[in-house]
This record gives sequence, structure tokens and C-alpha cells, in this order.
Amino acid sequence: RELLPPWLVIVAGLTGIVLLCVSTKDVPITPLRTEYGIVLDAGPSRTILFIYQWTTTMAKTTGVIRECNSCLVQGPGVSSYLDSPQKVGKSLEPCLNWAQKEIPAEQHSQTPLFLGATASMRQLNLTHPTLSDGLLAALSVALKSSPFDFQGAKILPSPDEEAFKWIAVNYVLENFVKYNWQGQLVPSGKRMAGVLSVGGTSAQLTSRMEEGNQAPKEGVRLQLYGQTHNVYTHRCPCLGTDQLRSRLLSRLIQ
Repeated sequence: RELLPPWLVIVAGLTGIVLLCVSTKDVPITPLRTEYGIVLDAGPSRTILFIYQWTTTMAKTTGVIRECNSCLVQGPGVSSYLDSPQKVGKSLEPCLNWAQKEIPAEQHSQTPLFLGATASMRQLNLTHPTLSDGLLAALSVALKSSPFDFQGAKILPSPDEEAFKWIAVNYVLENFVKYNWQGQLVPSGKRMAGVLSVGGTSAQLTSRMEEGNQAPKEGVRLQLYGQTHNVYTHRCPCLGTDQLRSRLLSRLIQ
């Protein structure tokens, strides 16, 4: 084999000497700030406190979040406290105290806190609106006393609740965005999944309307990850778990 030319060896050596003489310094990389949010899901039979976290990373103006922990509130659902609304706030205290330990103290005042009530409170609001207002007021008093940034307590309309479920399912399935092999967020390219939600008294089918189809009245328009989604819900009354259980018992008796 031929030896390397002398001039090439000299150039390589000089380059190495120059690189060793050049002063260098580490450029600090500012870590992304982690932020937190708290959602209380007040369902018919129980209430669950969820803690979410995210950074300043955005994907086409929409944040990228993850659930980091949850706490089951002891006792029944909030609609069960009709006779003692003052106790509904007390039932939240253990989980709120737990959340204060999970989230850094310096971020408590910047952490949004929201409570959304669902089916049982919607029914109570139709039959006894004064009582449902009293429960929401008691919940608001308890949540305002926490160190977090209280954003409100409200009864979610059925289309909004089902749209949130649709978002959650498709988000977990990475149908909106996904990470590529370089760790960058890119559009997923997958089709959106429909969601069949079976409650106590009814079932709901939620899906995305294709472009060009006329959106029904019970629809929600969403702007997520740079795309517009028209989401609608078709409600099937008398097809909930209560009715299915009754039909099963009837067949067994027969």
C-alpha cells in the first residue's frame, strides 16, 4: 500500500493543533418548562381527579399533553349529595391535598383547575335546577379555596362530553399526530376512529363527519393540530347498561 503524501500529513497535524488551541465553551440548553393542569371528572357514580402535564412544545398551535396521575374521590357521585351539599366539598379535600404534593408548590397558582359534571347532574338540572345549582355552588366554594387557579365548575352538555371522549380516544391512538424516528411531531395520516360509549340509560355513537356532508344539529366543531373536525353524536336511548341488565334478568327469570 502507498503511504499518505507528506503534505497531507502536515495539513492534518496543523489542523489538529489549531483545533486544540481554539477555546470552546458549553452552550447551555434551557430545559422546557413543565406545566400542569387538573380536571375533576364528576360522573354519576364517582368523581376522579386527573393531573395532566405538558411543555411548551406545540403541534400546529395545539398542545401535546399526557396524564401523569389520578386520584379517586371517596364516596358517591356529586349528585348524591342533594340533602347535604356542604359535604360534597369536603369529599374533594383528600384528593386536592394529594394534588398539592404531586405538583411543585411554585406552580400551584399557575395550574388551572376545572370540574366537569356529566349525566347525573344533567338529569338533576332538568328535574331540580335549584338543587343542581346549589351543588355546583358548593363545589365552587371548595375548589376556590384550593391554591390552584380555579377555572370553573359546570355541567357539560352531552355533545361536548362525547366530543371530549372522541378526542381522548383518537389522541391515545395517535390518530392526530405522532412522533417520528427523529423524535419530531408529525401528522399521523391515520383515519379517525369512532367511539361507542355505553352509559347507564343510553348509548352514544360519536364520529367525525366527512367533508361535504351536512353536519347534524348535535355536532361540535373542533380545531386540533391544524385541522378542522366536525364531530357529531347519535344518541340511542334505552340501550344503556341498566336496560341490558333488566333484559338479562327477564330472560333468566323466563
